[in-house]
Amino acid sequence: MKQMDLFEGLDQEDAKSLLSILLDQSRLYYHSRDYKEFLDFVTRLPNFAPFNAFLLHLQKPGLRFAASQHDWFCRFGREVKEGARPLLILWPFGPIALVYDMEDTDGEPLPRDVEKAFRATGEMVRSRITAFRPLLHRKGIELKFVEYGDGHAGHVRYEQEVEGLEVGERSVNSKTRPVYRVRINSKHDPNVQFVTLAHELAHLYLGHLGPDAFLHIPNRSAVQHGQSELEAESVAYLVSSRSGVVSESEKYLSNYVHDNRTVEALDLYLVLKAAGQIETVLQLGEKVSFGVEH
Repeated sequence: MKQMDLFEGLDQEDAKSLLSILLDQSRLYYHSRDYKEFLDFVTRLPNFAPFNAFLLHLQKPGLRFAASQHDWFCRFGREVKEGARPLLILWPFGPIALVYDMEDTDGEPLPRDVEKAFRATGEMVRSRITAFRPLLHRKGIELKFVEYGDGHAGHVRYEQEVEGLEVGERSVNSKTRPVYRVRINSKHDPNVQFVTLAHELAHLYLGHLGPDAFLHIPNRSAVQHGQSELEAESVAYLVSSRSGVVSESEKYLSNYVHDNRTVEALDLYLVLKAAGQIETVLQLGEKVSFGVEH
């Protein structure tokens, strides 16, 4: 199935309004512990876009794994039970789609680790990190490996294509591809490089560097440092965990939970959206299929 951003077929303001309504009505995720539990739930469903994992969490918080009727039959040799209650998700270029909890299916024995059935295979290797370069290039993001000291993982910035002219100032045009450069420590392990890449891309897609019309990024450069780091760590945790890579973001978020603070200031919509955008750009994982090409 073609990989695409869930929000590609959904107006951003409509999507954000929908999320705000759902969050307000559910009264979930206002405290850090609830927020961390929610992030853990999203990591267990890598075959769904992060926003759809959120919708599934609202409908069935105890859900371990879900799939479409097509995937249950074709990939697992199982059929949905008669009268099973479907769960709703949003679908690009369409209104909704139906998926089913694994407890509502019968058939072949389930794989021992069914919740990881759609994860990216194994740990990151250097060749896989390098393969991200052409994918990022298409979006105007250049990936460069630099031999930093061990204490510096990497960073992202606008790149000056023409002397004295910031490309970021030109990317207000949705047809003009920007030029960003993500620098990653070449001496670090590929798993660490992957988490660093996810973190730096998170800052970009969360709008911490400013707006970009080409990449559909809002201007959130005024966000305070503490909040911007929490948002970026949340995105990095989602992207890395859903790809089977353990990161230091787990420790960072766990420490945040222990502080017992609220997360009302966080823009959860943009956290989920940024994670989905990064997964789409890097072509991570295999998403749920309904047997037709959308």
